[in-house]
Amino acid sequence: MTSEQKELITATVPVLRENGVLLTTHFYKRMFTHNPELKNLFNMGNQQSGKQQTALAMAVLGYAENIANPAVLLPVVDRIGHKHVSLDIRPEQYLIVGKHLLASIKEVLGAAATPGIIDAWSAAYLQLAKLMSGHEATLYEQQTMKPNGWTGWRPFKVGQKIAESAEITSFYLYPADGGQVMPHIPGQFISIRLFLPELSLNQARQYSVSSTPTQEYYRISVKKEKGLKLDTGGIISNRLHDFINEGDIVDLTAPAGTFILPEQLKAPVMLISGGVGLTPMISMLQHLVDKNYSFPITWLHGCRNRAVHAFKEQLETITQTQANVAQHIFYNDLTETDKEAGVFEGHLDITQIPLLTSDPDTLYYLCGPSFFIQKQYKDLIDLGVDKELILFEEFGPQLLNLN
Repeated sequence: MTSEQKELITATVPVLRENGVLLTTHFYKRMFTHNPELKNLFNMGNQQSGKQQTALAMAVLGYAENIANPAVLLPVVDRIGHKHVSLDIRPEQYLIVGKHLLASIKEVLGAAATPGIIDAWSAAYLQLAKLMSGHEATLYEQQTMKPNGWTGWRPFKVGQKIAESAEITSFYLYPADGGQVMPHIPGQFISIRLFLPELSLNQARQYSVSSTPTQEYYRISVKKEKGLKLDTGGIISNRLHDFINEGDIVDLTAPAGTFILPEQLKAPVMLISGGVGLTPMISMLQHLVDKNYSFPITWLHGCRNRAVHAFKEQLETITQTQANVAQHIFYNDLTETDKEAGVFEGHLDITQIPLLTSDPDTLYYLCGPSFFIQKQYKDLIDLGVDKELILFEEFGPQLLNLN
């Protein structure tokens, strides 16, 4: 890109701040009208809720704000790249997206979209597409280089379906071809694809792997959603609960994701989860225990009550047998048994835990609903924790920008 083009992109930042969601809403409507087959690729639940339009608007704005130095966005590129690889996004699809994005800029901005601005955004998008597809090509190559690795969709058989709580059920997924799987890194997710008759579409959702690394299977632990208006993952999650049984076949992609334990981890760890946000954490914790990890591990978890607390018995066994592991639990609704066991009442609040101390090198992992992550992040910062030591996983479109 030329310096003049970068200046033109920077000049559009105020417009994007004010009209970004309007632009991305128009873009998705236009793209799905001309390329309806892409509805099989995009999360239509996020489209209906408007989360995807907001997430894209934030991404476009972030790119425009940093057009002079795109290297600043490399951590974001890496995170999005893992999401794209998990959904089997390919380079040719960037061309379709680019065509409709540029057309949408023209149609939404009207006369303000001068030839110079369109040329600048065309160059900017090509730069971004090259950056993204190049990074994703590297990720695909890394997957195929790993033992039992693969790219694209692979059929798996549901081997076991086990209830973990009143709301969460685990699905043990084995390769349908009888082969082995690429061991995941604790904290990673896999994508699962199902056909939805009510939409006449294939839809994919991403779920954290809740088992420890193995070459035999993946386990996902899925919450059943309630209410007439299901949130982001509700349609697929409920179909898994209600219609997918042992012996059924589903399609999976290989593990991906950047919310992981470092390979050379040598520091205390604090896991902070809300509700179903414990799914990547149980994989992390059990993996560390299996490795005889010697540094302190603390788990803080909050949910409504003991009936919806998944893996409760497993966690109690770990804390009773591992001297370096401690946990603190918060329930909105307490029983007398909970009170006797030292469970806290209310939403998870770090400041309510007496004598909760941590080493300055402690690594913090947050996972749960967006509002939960925001509160825990703020509380940690207020306690003086370095933001570089706080990692979080936001299920669904990335709407939080805390770091």
